[in-house]
Amino acid sequence: DSNRRTPDQRRYTIREPSMSDQIFSLAALTVLELSPPHMVEVAARAGYSHVGLRLEPATPEEHHFPLVADAQLRRQTLQRLRDTGTKVLDIEILRLKPDTQVQAFLPVLEAGAEFEASDLLIAGNDPDPVRTADNFAALCELALPFGIHVNLEFMPWTDVRNLAEAWHIVEQAGRGNGAVLVDAFHFDRSGSSLQALAVASATAPQRLRYAQLCDVVGPRPAEMAEILRQARQERRFPGDGDCDLHGLLKALPSGIPLSLEIPTRQLMEQGVSAYDRARLALDKAREVLASLR
Repeated sequence: DSNRRTPDQRRYTIREPSMSDQIFSLAALTVLELSPPHMVEVAARAGYSHVGLRLEPATPEEHHFPLVADAQLRRQTLQRLRDTGTKVLDIEILRLKPDTQVQAFLPVLEAGAEFEASDLLIAGNDPDPVRTADNFAALCELALPFGIHVNLEFMPWTDVRNLAEAWHIVEQAGRGNGAVLVDAFHFDRSGSSLQALAVASATAPQRLRYAQLCDVVGPRPAEMAEILRQARQERRFPGDGDCDLHGLLKALPSGIPLSLEIPTRQLMEQGVSAYDRARLALDKAREVLASLR
């Protein structure tokens, strides 16, 4: 295991980025089986400049590496970041619920600051939009001294289902470090509007800090359980599905950082390595961006 090697024993083959002005970040969900230090190494070898670290699990069932509680794991991850020159784009995932006490999120923000993360990903799991906006504002204020922006990701199975609902909450909160996170999968499956996104991008580009890129096959399933399964287990690499990624990228602010969140459980079970999956995701993303020119 490369995690057991000492720094002077490690050797990294860093792939040269072909689009030096475009930030690509490897999202945790793409290679969720990897420990954070190993993930950083894989990202660097594959050619990513950034990674996203999952400090809190998305579900109780998923295998989780407790970065917040495990100081030694944080030190190992920080060392690997320094060894490779990789940076942390975002940390995830916090949820705003009816019983949320925002102050309880402080340890996550402190860990994020230790990693010099610029952004935090959160979800809205509270049916009361007023309370969600209030808690979002409070979280933005808590995150501000750490230099962290709070990004509300809409997902069709949560209480913030689409772009319009997420935008309304962030605007109601009215905090300068508040933003909306657009994920290509959720944008497609929520039926959000490209025209509305283009307007938002033109009028308030500071509310769109980064986006998550992937692809998805076929029409929207009738059952939400199947949408959720696809989102967490079976997405497609950019250009290999039916999303209007050209339309989406054109509607987003130019040059926006792209986090590649592409779980492909079937490929993993077939023995395709985390490195190969990460590399394929990046190569496909670059192809899609090159085709926009």
